[in-house]
Amino acid sequence: MAESPKQIETVEHVPASEHGKGFPPFDAKSFPSQLFWLALVFIALYILMSRVALPRIGAILENRRKHIDGDLADAQNLKGQSDAAIAAHEKALSDARGRAQTLANETREKAAAAAEARRKEVDAGLQGRIADAEKTIAATRSTAMANVHGIAADAAAAIVERLTGVAPASKDVGDAVANVLKR
Repeated sequence: MAESPKQIETVEHVPASEHGKGFPPFDAKSFPSQLFWLALVFIALYILMSRVALPRIGAILENRRKHIDGDLADAQNLKGQSDAAIAAHEKALSDARGRAQTLANETREKAAAAAEARRKEVDAGLQGRIADAEKTIAATRSTAMANVHGIAADAAAAIVERLTGVAPASKDVGDAVANVLKR
């Protein structure tokens, strides 16, 4: 329920002189007791900090430093091991590549030697077949040339007879064909 404005009390401003003499820590009469308690509390806190808190903090910092140093030493050790493992891996890889290259070269040489031997066998077989073919060709040529002489003589006799109407002597035709074939 709302209060009426008549019921609200108003607060008036009262000067500090009426409340007291001001802020107590600034009162000059209480300075000696304040300084005494300040010194007493400061000494108590200093002793507490130097005897209890600071040694604990120092021990914690020392343990952390030792732990970090240990971790760094372990990391350095593991780095050395990993570097050694990488070097061993690279060496093994290099050796494997060398062996593979050697095997490839040996295989290539064996294949080239086998191909060369096969080529020589084929060449020898072809040379024999070529020699046989040349003999056959020479025999066929000599047979054909013998037949050509007879055919040429018959053809020449037929042509002369047709042109002149007289049959030439076969000895004359044979001599004429022989002279033409010698050229």
